[in-house]
Amino acid sequence: MNELFGLLFLLGVGGWGMANSVRIVNQGNIALVERLGSYSRRLEPGLNFMLPILDRVVFEETIREKVLDVPPQQCITRDNVTITVDAVVYWRIMDMERAYYKVENLTMAMTNLVQTQIRAEIGKLELDETFTARTQINENLLRDLDIATDPWGVKVTRVELRDIAPSQAVKDSMELQMSAERKRRAAILTSEGEREAAINSARGKAEAQVLAAEAEQKAAILAAEAQQKVVVLRAQAERQDQILRAQGTAEAMKIIAAALREDPKTKEALQFLLAQGYLDMGRTIGHSDSSKVLFMDPSSIPATIEGVKSLIEQPSREV
Repeated sequence: MNELFGLLFLLGVGGWGMANSVRIVNQGNIALVERLGSYSRRLEPGLNFMLPILDRVVFEETIREKVLDVPPQQCITRDNVTITVDAVVYWRIMDMERAYYKVENLTMAMTNLVQTQIRAEIGKLELDETFTARTQINENLLRDLDIATDPWGVKVTRVELRDIAPSQAVKDSMELQMSAERKRRAAILTSEGEREAAINSARGKAEAQVLAAEAEQKAAILAAEAQQKVVVLRAQAERQDQILRAQGTAEAMKIIAAALREDPKTKEALQFLLAQGYLDMGRTIGHSDSSKVLFMDPSSIPATIEGVKSLIEQPSREV
């Protein structure tokens, strides 16, 4: 019985020793091993063997990038305004030995360090700058945190301010300020629009007056030119008419003279026609629209006819 108990004890101790001598590390993780209380080595991903009782895994952590969610905290800006800020930090362990042996609680240390750096950065800015300089704040935090965590074997890859929330009183005052600013801009835009409208209206009236004056000038020039052409054409027509009348009269005189030479009896008929034309002229003047008074001595008609006869007889005598 004792031998059986001893054999079972040895098998149990052997199984326990075998179980403690084998350690499987998952991909992406690294484990640290101490031997008799001192750092011995680190275990890479895969199957690893250790000495039972002597070796002990004291720390195992991933070397993949991790996310640290920094809880919201109150910060005071340079103009003494209290705001609530929270952030997200992306980081990874680069040196597992320093991450374990240089700091006692890496996550807590990282959280406190980020909160301290955020308060320091917010304290450098005024309230309005915190909303517009978020990218600059992220860059400054990334640079400072990367330097501060380097002794811990940590690499900070990215820092993002997730939310910046002022208090309700500050929000109310900001709303009033924004409303006043919008009203001021609206008033400025309205006045500028009215000024532009007045300028455009005055400019349009001036241009319209200039165009009207130019049109009147051109119309006057064209009317003067047209009137000048009418006068010229009328003068030319009158001159042509006079020439034609003179030519007709000359032709008629030649025909009459030729008729008188051929037939002396034509003289009496010509005298009759002249007298009748003289009387018709008086009748025409009397029937015209304008009121006229024609003084004619009946006794002077034969003398007039005799004068005309003498004018007719002169060419015949010369011939």
